[in-house]
Amino acid sequence: MSDAPTDIVRYALPGDEQARVGLRGPDGITPLPGVGGVAGLLRLRAAELRELVEAAPGPATVDPAAVATLPPVDGRTELWAAGVTYERSRGARVEESSESSVYEKVYDAPRPELFLKSVAWRLVTEGEPVAVRADSTIDVPEPELAVVANRYGEIVGYTVCNDMSSRSIEGENPLYIPQAKIFNGCCSVAAGIRPAWQVADPYDLDIELSIVRGGAVAWRGGTSTARLHRRLDDLVAALFAPTDFPDGAVLATGTGVVPELSFSLEAGDRVDIAIAGVGTLSNPVVRGREALSWLVDAADRPFARGGAR
Repeated sequence: MSDAPTDIVRYALPGDEQARVGLRGPDGITPLPGVGGVAGLLRLRAAELRELVEAAPGPATVDPAAVATLPPVDGRTELWAAGVTYERSRGARVEESSESSVYEKVYDAPRPELFLKSVAWRLVTEGEPVAVRADSTIDVPEPELAVVANRYGEIVGYTVCNDMSSRSIEGENPLYIPQAKIFNGCCSVAAGIRPAWQVADPYDLDIELSIVRGGAVAWRGGTSTARLHRRLDDLVAALFAPTDFPDGAVLATGTGVVPELSFSLEAGDRVDIAIAGVGTLSNPVVRGREALSWLVDAADRPFARGGAR
């Protein structure tokens, strides 16, 4: 492989519903046959995964434009999320909540806030819609660096995550957080996983968010992982301490970019996220579960995703 950045990707070829795994570089995708999906890669030790990736044969033989791109999460891998890990996130939660003290306490507490965000089949990726709940009135994207950990709790990669959130539902009562966070279209991840050894410093990555409405930028903001209040390895350790993840886990590490309480996403918006050195992610916004009903069929038929793009 060349020294250019390489992403681990999942894809399907036209006329073939089988999900495949490969390495995407500047010249295309190099297939990785026989690895058992991304979950299979996450069963390897970090050193074994690096050896496999760096020894992959070239040149690339698959044109990315000719395949169906799939979320790079499969099998029994789960996506979890951490909350209140940036000062801006703490401030936003205090502002919206009827029980603001719980967010002030967790920001400095030894135990982080962690919650299940999505199982693999419910995730969407680049170009596919994210959703706001039909019964919510204030909804925002949350751009986050996500760490990819293998079954041993070793950080082996990074990707871009959009942790969609209903501020009106969570703000009414913190016990409603599962409803504010888990629903059809609640989470998108970039199409690629950037190997950890290709990211020089995960604590110095610029994160940019733009929300486009009617062809113009309606809201823009940014932050840096330098402002993270917790260490990434500590968050992963807290996640793995009581729980087995036989196919690894993806952990979104919280957001430092939150629009003002007066702003809410609307159907027809587009959410664009960029994390320097990791990747980009762009998704249109829809309202309600019906627009994401294709996810059920797409769990077994990758090309069922095509009509959503």
